[in-house]
Amino acid sequence: MRVEVADDPYERSLGLMYRRELPEDRGMLFVFPYPQRLSFWMKNTYVPLSIAYIGSDWVIREIYDLEPLNERPVVSKYAVQYALEVNRGWFKRHGVKVGDTVRFPCR
Repeated sequence: MRVEVADDPYERSLGLMYRRELPEDRGMLFVFPYPQRLSFWMKNTYVPLSIAYIGSDWVIREIYDLEPLNERPVVSKYAVQYALEVNRGWFKRHGVKVGDTVRFPCR
């Protein structure tokens, strides 16, 4: 999988908005400066997505499916430092679940 990194306030606020498609093997990693409860919504986001909330130790704490254009916030239950958005169902199709550790080749 290849991910775009959103690590500044502008990139994090824009995220995957306005895109009409996302290739199957792509996603976006949102990087925050410190662990906190995160909140994401799908305003202006047309692609159905799944989101994983990930702790500072890179362990997946929560996974949610998101509905296109839904403005209801999906708030993490735990303080996490990262969020990974992918096409809806990608985690399930690839056997990725809560408790798994995320690893990137660049780490």
